Amino acid sequence: SKRQDTECLFMICICTVYILVRKEEKAIASPEVGYATCQRDWIGFGSKCFYFSEHTSNWTSSQISCMKLGAHLTHLDSLEELNFLNRFKGDSSAWIGLHRQSSEHPWMWTDNTEYNNLVPTRGKGEHAYLSDNGISSGRNYIPRKWICSKPYNYTLQCLGV
Repeated sequence: SKRQDTECLFMICICTVYILVRKEEKAIASPEVGYATCQRDWIGFGSKCFYFSEHTSNWTSSQISCMKLGAHLTHLDSLEELNFLNRFKGDSSAWIGLHRQSSEHPWMWTDNTEYNNLVPTRGKGEHAYLSDNGISSGRNYIPRKWICSKPYNYTLQCLGV
């Protein structure tokens, strides 16, 4: 009968809507959102934790201080990371992990990988630091603040957030 067809069609519509809503709920809940957790006094960004020193030292002593914290003078992996570091370093310049043997040699990170020249480095020094003008270079013995970085120890996974 026509009434049974209408009731059947109504039930099919209800079931279809139910299935679509449930499918949408699962799609929303399924992406895993990672929340970085860094130690106290460290700040998370991207896949790293960063430490911004409050006192100054030369480049070599700064690298040693980072190593004592289980880290290294920071590497820059992206322009977003550079912007983050500039925002948090404050008004002072800060040593980063770039160095070279002389102006005739390429810039290297502390892990001995070559710098990709993401941002030009100013100056003729052998050790790099972040300044208000981007990346500059200077002599090792100049005392500056420094920035350490290390990978996250772990990430808390939250579902459906």
